[in-house]
Amino acid sequence: MKVLFVHQNCPGQFKHLAPALAAEGHEVVFVTQKGKPTPEGVRKVEYEPHRKVTPKIHPYLAATEAAVLNGQAVARVAFALRRQGFQPDVMIGNPGWGETLFLKDVWTDAPLISLSEFYYNGTGSDVGFDPEFSTGPDAVLRARARSGPHLLAIEAADVAYSPTEWQKAQFPEAYREKIRVIHDGIDTDLVSPDPNARFQVPQGPMLTRADEVLTYVARNLEPYRGFHSLMRALPEILARRPDAHVVIVGGDELSYGSRPRDGGAWREVMQAEVGPLPARVHFTGRIPYADYISLLQVSSVHLYLTYPFVLSWSMLEAMSAGAFVLGSATAPVLEVIEDGVNGWLVPFFDPRGIALRASEALERRNEVDAIRAAARETIRSRYALGDCLARQKAMIHEVVAGK
Repeated sequence: MKVLFVHQNCPGQFKHLAPALAAEGHEVVFVTQKGKPTPEGVRKVEYEPHRKVTPKIHPYLAATEAAVLNGQAVARVAFALRRQGFQPDVMIGNPGWGETLFLKDVWTDAPLISLSEFYYNGTGSDVGFDPEFSTGPDAVLRARARSGPHLLAIEAADVAYSPTEWQKAQFPEAYREKIRVIHDGIDTDLVSPDPNARFQVPQGPMLTRADEVLTYVARNLEPYRGFHSLMRALPEILARRPDAHVVIVGGDELSYGSRPRDGGAWREVMQAEVGPLPARVHFTGRIPYADYISLLQVSSVHLYLTYPFVLSWSMLEAMSAGAFVLGSATAPVLEVIEDGVNGWLVPFFDPRGIALRASEALERRNEVDAIRAAARETIRSRYALGDCLARQKAMIHEVVAGK
């Protein structure tokens, strides 16, 4: 079988699926932007948009033009592959940046599977959720315009899948029958409890399970992942738990939402707001994956906060590592965490409520083995990599057989 993957940031959500198919002897070609890693056994083909988004274009259309430019660049690479004789049996892609827009115009007979990760709505999800950073009606109108490429993508797809039920539910009802729910999968063998784990804080102490450690992880430190709520809760947590270390992992770039009005990074903005923090608060920046796993393993309490948006792998990996997770009581989290059973829930917008709950969790960190075990079992039973890969492969073979 010949399989074409498309994702602007190879391997993206296909970091397990693409090499797994290659290991089974299938020919796997991965189209991605320049400078990305090459999964084992996979042939990587790079693309590059021929220009940037038009300066001063209407702001509602900037994301759409970027999607068209990416889709056009991928189409040109696809036409070149077709001239070389490559004919995929199936095409799989994340349409979030426009790459899949024109694939069906290149290979009209090849089925297309779309990883439908998110659909932007003006109400009910991320837009308008946080009044502190709301841009008013303009954000609602922008969301509708931004979803144009996503609508074209789901229309073109033969089959689609979303990682969670909530993410599926963001798509228009007319297309939901086309969307299956299959998570990317969590490697529960790799990400597992280790009572002997150690985490070396960069330029700081060595932490173990014997220490009192509150952890927070995000790709970038920003409001979409509740960084502002964490920071506002910190002074009271630190006052109530004088021996606690707080390890905050994440970069200063922007993944989602908007930058601070006056520039700079959200970390700088929030540090200026809350004032000086003691040396037991550790901002690590981004860290290697192996170190990140060790951090989850030594964590006494892991705090995960999010807007109603794409659910992070990090929360599920924390649960897989047997961490005691405090998650925001927002829709994506509620699909996974049952309060008091496999974690605790905290109010996203209430820093004092977060502080009180986190302080109690730290105090009771040695009394919650049942919650830690239930958290890991949740991931093993619902999100284990082997099971998710098997479902993804079954979907692919079903689509290929019916083409």
